[in-house]
Amino acid sequence: MTQKAAVGILGLGTVGSGVIRILEDHRKELTHQTGCDIYAKKILVQDASKQRDVNVEGLTLTEKAADVLEDPEIRIVIEVMGGVEESREYILQSLSSKKHVITANKDVMALHGTELLQAAEDNGCRLLYEASVAGGIPVIRGMTEGLAADRISRIMGIINGTTNYILTKMFQDERDYEEVLAEAQDLGFAESDPTSDVDGLDAARKIAILARLGFSMNVELEDVEVEGIRGVTTEDMQYCAQLGYSLKLIGLAKRAEDRIELTVQPMLIPNNHPLASVQDEYNAVYIHGEAVGETMFYGPGAGSLPTATAIVSDLTAVVKNMMLGAEGSTISKPLHTKALQNNEEVESKYFIRLHVKDQTGTFDDLSTLFKNENVGFDKLQQWPLEEENGAASEVVIITHLTNRAAYERIYQELENMDVVLEVKSTYRVEGGKVS
Repeated sequence: MTQKAAVGILGLGTVGSGVIRILEDHRKELTHQTGCDIYAKKILVQDASKQRDVNVEGLTLTEKAADVLEDPEIRIVIEVMGGVEESREYILQSLSSKKHVITANKDVMALHGTELLQAAEDNGCRLLYEASVAGGIPVIRGMTEGLAADRISRIMGIINGTTNYILTKMFQDERDYEEVLAEAQDLGFAESDPTSDVDGLDAARKIAILARLGFSMNVELEDVEVEGIRGVTTEDMQYCAQLGYSLKLIGLAKRAEDRIELTVQPMLIPNNHPLASVQDEYNAVYIHGEAVGETMFYGPGAGSLPTATAIVSDLTAVVKNMMLGAEGSTISKPLHTKALQNNEEVESKYFIRLHVKDQTGTFDDLSTLFKNENVGFDKLQQWPLEEENGAASEVVIITHLTNRAAYERIYQELENMDVVLEVKSTYRVEGGKVS
């Protein structure tokens, strides 16, 4: 006789509905994989009388969280309700009741992941969160299992589909940010309030989660430096293309000598880099390991069924362990004490676009400034400009590798130089060979 596994679900929105669909449509396959009939016993909703897009006939909907959290038959809780504080409290209650938890909540894992993982370990439970980063892409399991024997040195990700869609259309159609953002909102790729996406906050939460795993450190969200895409222009993107680069919002985590850097910002990456070809709303995570070298995980980063697929994959892992009698936590304490790189240690190239006076001595002044900081030019291009107050040129520079402290000093000097009319834009350049 096939055993049964009762599951409680917190939330029945887009992702929760996808979970119900997969549990029903893939029931035969899931039973074959796990040797167990997995079914949703109770589902927490805000309004049990609401009409839904998913078939809920035969399912028990409740508006009381206790009905799920205190049911002794429910051994696994799936949290897909979103939010932070209430979700955190329900996850903690579930773990303290010896229930395994699966969550898609990047916000709660980025802000409280250390606490929640410790609670799971203390209670001998599993807390899995594959769906919290990059939707249906199995990057977390890939890191924790597939790359478990390696030492990860770099994680780079296009991990926000909204911003990748916007930047793709800005470049392909030569349209401004505001116009493409409005289109993305109309198509449902962007929220009515896009702040979390376009200001880089969503990507910051995800790179914090990946860095915590990849580097085995208690990384916190506030450790991530964040810059969004509001200032990106089509002109910037065209200049980047002429120089052989693509402009993407990148979440970056790098390790050097057990000190790490965490940042989210628009970056130039070479057109031959694997991430450069990732278009529209798709996500990808590039990982460099000292043994394996380059790997990349690619696919849909959001959506009902892709995200639900990741949740149900975690669910099958939990049920398999339950059937084997191996239900304890697989979580281990961080191996390394957190150590962040300072500005003298963070190294990269930089792109900078300037409007300068077209007069004798301008390039001598620029060259002297960069030379004083021991920074050379990797690429340099110049175009004439029409200016009301005299001749001017547009200059685009990509520097050689330098540290952030030196570049910040250069930038401040450029802002104050007499021959510089305006610093139009500047971006980090990443994606070269890993040393």
